[in-house]
Amino acid sequence: MVEGTKSEHAENLGSHGGRASSWLAVTVMIVGTVVAGFGMTAANWMLVWVGAGVFVVGGILALVFNITTDVVIDAPRVGMRAEDHR
Repeated sequence: MVEGTKSEHAENLGSHGGRASSWLAVTVMIVGTVVAGFGMTAANWMLVWVGAGVFVVGGILALVFNITTDVVIDAPRVGMRAEDHR
């Protein structure tokens, strides 16, 4: 593939990677979910509540970092109408 074509194609599609701060917030929420899930399977309510607390901290980070601004809306795709999918 030609280098110029690849970069031009990438510019047209946008990026869905997100910022590092957004990934940090999501990672904290995932860790909280895993800890709470492990606590549930081990019947350890202390771990469940610690995991829930970690998840809430991740949610607060997500609000502070405003992770919803990472969404990139691509240009409309040609031929993606309801009539085209019969």
